[in-house]
Amino acid sequence: MTDAALAPPARGERLHPLYLVTGLGKVVKGAWGVLAGGAYLAVQDKLGLALLLFGGFVLLSTASLFIRWLTFEFRLEDDQLRIEQGLLNRSSRTIPFDRVTDVDIEQGPIHRIFGLARVKMETGASAAAKEADGQLDTIRLERAQEIRDYIRTRRSGATPSPTASIPETENIVPALFAMDSRRVALAGMFNFSLAVIAALFGVSQTMGDVIGFDPFSRGFWLEIFASTGPLRDYVLAHQFVAALGGTIVLVVIGVGTGMVRTVLREHGFRLDRTPTGFRRRRGLLTLTDVTIPERRIQATILATGPIKRAFGWHILKLQSLATDGKQGSHVVAPLATSEEAQEIQLSLSRPMAPAEGWRSLPFGHFMSGAAITLGAGIMALAAAALLSPLALFAVAGLGIATLVNWLEWRRSRYALDAEHLFIEQGWWRQRRAIVPVCRIQSLDLTENFWTRAFGFVRMQFGVAGGTMLSAFAIEALSRADAEALRERLVAQ
Repeated sequence: MTDAALAPPARGERLHPLYLVTGLGKVVKGAWGVLAGGAYLAVQDKLGLALLLFGGFVLLSTASLFIRWLTFEFRLEDDQLRIEQGLLNRSSRTIPFDRVTDVDIEQGPIHRIFGLARVKMETGASAAAKEADGQLDTIRLERAQEIRDYIRTRRSGATPSPTASIPETENIVPALFAMDSRRVALAGMFNFSLAVIAALFGVSQTMGDVIGFDPFSRGFWLEIFASTGPLRDYVLAHQFVAALGGTIVLVVIGVGTGMVRTVLREHGFRLDRTPTGFRRRRGLLTLTDVTIPERRIQATILATGPIKRAFGWHILKLQSLATDGKQGSHVVAPLATSEEAQEIQLSLSRPMAPAEGWRSLPFGHFMSGAAITLGAGIMALAAAALLSPLALFAVAGLGIATLVNWLEWRRSRYALDAEHLFIEQGWWRQRRAIVPVCRIQSLDLTENFWTRAFGFVRMQFGVAGGTMLSAFAIEALSRADAEALRERLVAQ
């Protein structure tokens, strides 16, 4: 890259003309109402009106994209980016470089085919709004990289130089963390979607007969196995087959959905350590290139669950002052061993575990939950005696809830060393937060009549990051321990 390439242009720049194609994605997202209306008109034998509706929508959308491309102009100045847009209502936005927290590059499928990119700039205001403060939708990839490097250099107060850009040969240097296709597929198997399973179950129960998809119906399986005599006879003889088959179908769909989402998002995942932080690249259809400045990182979150934990896998996240899409934290290792996660954490000169040992939560925390479960169990037994024996199933469920509550209590602990606070909690969704003491913005002690009866309070810590002060909390502490911990934190 030359000094001339980094210098501000003499006049404003436009987006690439192919914005008229890449911008169609946003148009399609907002077209569901038009599509539904057109489909209704077509069903009502009003095909002409449907075509008129679709044609008008396409014409207006194309005209809107063309007007935006024609009126959109940006100018890279010495210390700020100026964006002007609009035809009737003209707006001019100025983004000073010293207010920019992150400059990211993103490439969708069409961008990658034609060597284009989208540049996103975030400031403190955009983090609060969960969206980029400045965005250049479609420009040449080379120009996107030049703009990113120019803003970073100007933001640091240095003079732009030909060496400011990241060399294309950097892939020769081993990544701090990377995922091959096998690791990505394995991560997808763990990320099965319970929401998809629940949604499909609801659809099959309410609209299964209409759409012809109800895997919990015996007729569904009889139709599938109509040509296979033995299987058809087995379905007729065993009523539980439909319930078992329906459950298996929904689980398979949920796992498949999770795998597709994970592969699309995490394909080619690579994390590199840079002099100022991290650089993360990932994506199959949409390739994202995100920088995570070290000075913006507030806390580390190590997450796992009983299944992941049994195989030694974890997810590592860094909570930053900037957002990752609509998330308040950056995933820097979607599926990593404890050694790999520790290597990333040590690159920040931060520990993964306390040196002075963990402290458990008071037993009263478990007893408070057990007391609620006991009360619910007594009501379930009364219902079984007065109404229906089926209420006994609720008692069994409450027993499982008590066991889970005990496991959650056993897995919850905390520690404080000279510079870091460690909070670990959860069994099904285990999460360990490592927060530098200097990053804690607030301390709150809360209690109510129930927790006071069992002799503990809840201590919550405000840590800046994402869109708000994210809450890290120790769920139960004795009043004396809470006051002592607060004094230690304030003193540090």
